[in-house]
Amino acid sequence: MSLQVKDLFNVSGKTALVTGGSRGIGEMITSGFLANGAKVYITARKEEALNLKAKELSDLYGVECIPFSGDLSNQEGIQKLVEFINDAEPDGLDYLINNAGAAWGANYDDFPESGWDKVVDLNLKTPFFLTQQLTSLLEKKATASDPSRVINIASIDGLHVPMMETFSYSASKSGIIHLTKHMAKVLVERNIIVNAIAPGPFDSHMLGKAVNFDYSFIADSVPRKRIGTPDDIAGLCIFLCSRAGAYTVGETITCDGGIVKLI
Repeated sequence: MSLQVKDLFNVSGKTALVTGGSRGIGEMITSGFLANGAKVYITARKEEALNLKAKELSDLYGVECIPFSGDLSNQEGIQKLVEFINDAEPDGLDYLINNAGAAWGANYDDFPESGWDKVVDLNLKTPFFLTQQLTSLLEKKATASDPSRVINIASIDGLHVPMMETFSYSASKSGIIHLTKHMAKVLVERNIIVNAIAPGPFDSHMLGKAVNFDYSFIADSVPRKRIGTPDDIAGLCIFLCSRAGAYTVGETITCDGGIVKLI
């Protein structure tokens, strides 16, 4: 087998589904796949913005980016997406990136049940049931020499105690990290490799654009003295989905500029 980079990290001709793929980290991952020749399905709730983003990315990279609008926080929404992908890709799916997520911040004494259920449903329950219901499609493309892949997007807040009072978020991300190992143990026998990525601070809607986060402040506290870039997260996803990452199983890889290990 060739050890050249163009072969080791090749994802061209593959088909990926990136939930929450129209903005933030999801858009960065989507762009990385498209730029390297993989067709990508992306999901979001806001249909108009999603369709515009899919067209923008398709035009930019010259590869199909197909939108699906829906709410994935419940079984009905998950089933609609599964039916859509099954109809569109009857021959199978190569990569599933469980990226869609939510956060909720509130004082400990006032933290509401609604802020718990919304976050845990989307961040923890949805990745399990979406993967479960797409397993047959992933198996169609999976072989011992070229496994299908599932990547769960976790967070460093699932590995350490965050500064903010985002109790349901950190609990859900810690849960997805352990769930990744449990799923990996089962699915590796079906030639489906499951891993997780735990990002640190990135220029994302959830963090900065949604709550006016002070990036200069957080960048100064990161050992690398900057926040994450599209290169960082897209490159890691491509590694995990390519032949180069085919022997990495059940791992959670931090992508955080050294926060978890060095602070």
